Amino acid sequence: MNADTGTASGAPGLQDVFERALGAILARVVVSTDGAQQDTALTNRRTIAVAYSGGLDSAVLLQLAHGYAQSHGLVLYAFHIHHGLSPNADAWSAHCEKQCASAGVHFSVRRVELTDRHKQGTEQAARISRYAALGELCREQAIPVLLTAHHRDDQAETVLLQLLRGSGVAGLSGMEMVNTAPSLVGDDALLIGRPLLDISRQALEGYAAHYGIAHVDDESNSDPRYARNALRHKVMPVLEAHFPGFQQRFARSAQHAQSAQRLLNELAAQDLAACAEGANIRLSQLGQLTDDRIDNVLRYWFALRGVRMPATAWLSEMREQLFGAKEDARIRVTHADCEIRRHRDRVFLTPRQDDTDLDVPPAPFRWNNEAAIRFPQFRGTLHFEYAEEGVDAEWLRAQALELRLRSGGERLKPAANRSTRSLKYHYQALDIPHWQRLRLPVVTTDTHLVFAAGIGMHWISDVSVEANSSHAGQAIRLRWEHDHT
Repeated sequence: MNADTGTASGAPGLQDVFERALGAILARVVVSTDGAQQDTALTNRRTIAVAYSGGLDSAVLLQLAHGYAQSHGLVLYAFHIHHGLSPNADAWSAHCEKQCASAGVHFSVRRVELTDRHKQGTEQAARISRYAALGELCREQAIPVLLTAHHRDDQAETVLLQLLRGSGVAGLSGMEMVNTAPSLVGDDALLIGRPLLDISRQALEGYAAHYGIAHVDDESNSDPRYARNALRHKVMPVLEAHFPGFQQRFARSAQHAQSAQRLLNELAAQDLAACAEGANIRLSQLGQLTDDRIDNVLRYWFALRGVRMPATAWLSEMREQLFGAKEDARIRVTHADCEIRRHRDRVFLTPRQDDTDLDVPPAPFRWNNEAAIRFPQFRGTLHFEYAEEGVDAEWLRAQALELRLRSGGERLKPAANRSTRSLKYHYQALDIPHWQRLRLPVVTTDTHLVFAAGIGMHWISDVSVEANSSHAGQAIRLRWEHDHT
């Protein structure tokens, strides 16, 4: 039977398509057991959730999921996000709660406030807030799969929107049947499943009419100021009139693009493995690739690090800076989510920094046998550890100490038999990038440098302890741990 008939006779076919899709989605659930084994069997995870707005699409999804859950012994949750944008929002929430109560479905509602509406626009801000809230609700209930009501017409709209934006293969791939979206839901383990993706809007309307499924109508869905609505009400009807069934062909093109993107990812993974040095990339190795492969591996690298995909022009400009600047140039390319820096032959992806933390004043303190002292203004913690070598503990307790950023001219002697050198010399010898040096604090007394983060202890005559001395094991060594944010 055809799930796209939109008639009562199409209802069983639609249900079959849905159940096959949901079965494939749930087969992707990975369960970790005590023995660190992984099992994809559904029987080990028996809870699923539906994103339930109350509209026709999600109302059909809820009924289909409810029937599946009952026949397969699953626990079903419905999560409703209250944006507060419509005067009818309270009524929609009440409707959803009533429908779930009558069906015996666990229901939760989460109110959200939109942020950055002036920057992102209402549509995008609502989407970001909605998915973040859905992710929170799933984590609270330890739910591994969230189902959304995206269907074939939504897929066609997505592909067309991405085409109009000049997107590449990744954008033209549209939506997958199942994937993760950690940047949206805040969780890289939560699966987002779209079991209606092969079903048309017309078929869903026919199913709702056949079974008398109650739903609400969001008036914003008719507002042509939103890009999707403009396509849905102005463009798609014209396409349907001249190219009947174009949605299915768009969906097929999206599948081709997904296949191409998987091949690009495989190539990028191979290239990244050849270029990687720890978490960084060796520039000389990267430079052996063509420009297209460089861009491909950089996009893949960004995706692995949870960074939003940059525009092609931005990526090209970054590539020019990385390869075109002098060897000793201090490259710093700013992205919305991070900074790209170069140090010698390596490319680093670092958190964004506004440099206000370089103006932090010195922090005086005394050590009173604490194992660690946190200094939030320096974004880190100073640890005090007993060791074979270091400074005399009694002497350290008596000092008026100060944690500060270096001011220039400091010199450090690592051991009694080592030369005294500038901190700059030690940083260079240890291959510490210049932007990290700026934020590595030092510990001083009125007369001595005691410790330099990233390098180690300074040898101070008469108070430093050697491993073979009578005070060995009673010395204190300092260690700096920077916040990982």
